[in-house]
Amino acid sequence: MNETLALTRKPGIAQGWTIILAAFLPILAIVSLFPAVPSIIAHFSKEPGAMTKVPAMVSAPGLTIAIVALFAGFLVDRFGRRRLLIAAAAIYGVVGMAPLALNDLDAIYVSRLALGVPEAILLTALNTLIGDYWDGKERRNWLALQNMVGPFLASGAILLSGHLTGIFWNASFMIYGVGFLICLLSWAFIYEPRQDIGLPSTKLAAAEGASAFPIKGVVTYGVVTLLSSALYYVFIINGAIVWGEIGVTSSQEVAKLSAIPSLFIIAGAVLFWLTGRWGLGPYGQITMFLSFLGTGLVLVGFAQDWRWMTAGMIVQQTGAGMAIPVLIGWAQSFLPFEHRGRGMGVWTACFFLGQFTSPLLISLSRQTMGTMQGAFVVAGTIGIAGALAVGLFAGLGAKPRTSGAAA
Repeated sequence: MNETLALTRKPGIAQGWTIILAAFLPILAIVSLFPAVPSIIAHFSKEPGAMTKVPAMVSAPGLTIAIVALFAGFLVDRFGRRRLLIAAAAIYGVVGMAPLALNDLDAIYVSRLALGVPEAILLTALNTLIGDYWDGKERRNWLALQNMVGPFLASGAILLSGHLTGIFWNASFMIYGVGFLICLLSWAFIYEPRQDIGLPSTKLAAAEGASAFPIKGVVTYGVVTLLSSALYYVFIINGAIVWGEIGVTSSQEVAKLSAIPSLFIIAGAVLFWLTGRWGLGPYGQITMFLSFLGTGLVLVGFAQDWRWMTAGMIVQQTGAGMAIPVLIGWAQSFLPFEHRGRGMGVWTACFFLGQFTSPLLISLSRQTMGTMQGAFVVAGTIGIAGALAVGLFAGLGAKPRTSGAAA
């Protein structure tokens, strides 16, 4: 593709949907194994530690992502978004399907850690492309759509995985072959951007290399993302334990009672879109989703029956639906084109470091408080305090670039 075409080409529906589908791959790596965990544990029942290793295997890619994403950002800025996206999608397919040929639990665990490498590159390249391709209103629209579509894709993946697991114990790993489809779609529709969206081509030469890396802004959104991610994963990882503490122990009953509240993650994505359209800035949106997350966790922590539990879930899931698009859009607003890959690499690393540290921090809180619900109250209080801090001190720290504001 010649440089003139790269400078004048505008992203459309094909690019948007390719990015949405590709961004689902890291989520697929987790949700597709939920139905398979009991089957895998049963297959390795004679192996010591299987009860611990198999659940840990599900989230293992997250630790690798947290480490590799920092370096992935440099690669994205150095070698380009498109070629790394295509390569990472293909590697995802190969590594993700590797357990089909493995019959050793430790080897499968290693393959899951290795899967985090292409996932880190995928996430960094995709989040960078969102900033490259769209600005302002269009970026907000695609981020909102991505978070509205995600729950439906996750439900479909869980359903398919359940059917495959019924065939043989590791059949669910066949799902990772979708990486090859994403590779083809990326090759066909993704093009390499040469400048910021909306930046006149006559100013490109002057803009490239003209700005220093926005370290203050990166540290700001990195810290907030780390905190937000740790709170985001509190219910995802520990929610089932709280259901047990209020007397709901049947997995079927938990699924039934959680079905409607879980849909409110879509409501959160819609709220992100609406508040941006109404002119609420990123700091206001951060205050809002932290308030939802914190309040929801506190309600869950004090719940005495399923009614209060579902009420808390509704509030918490609304905040969760807002969190990711708000954080991505806010982070991108600090980053000029030439530093966007590295900047989004830091964002990805912080988000998945939060995923890794969340259960550790909740475990410590549970030991102190005596119950998981007590730990939820502590986490929720931190979320509310964070919301108040952002609301009170917004504008005193790093400022996003006006030209790239996501709101």
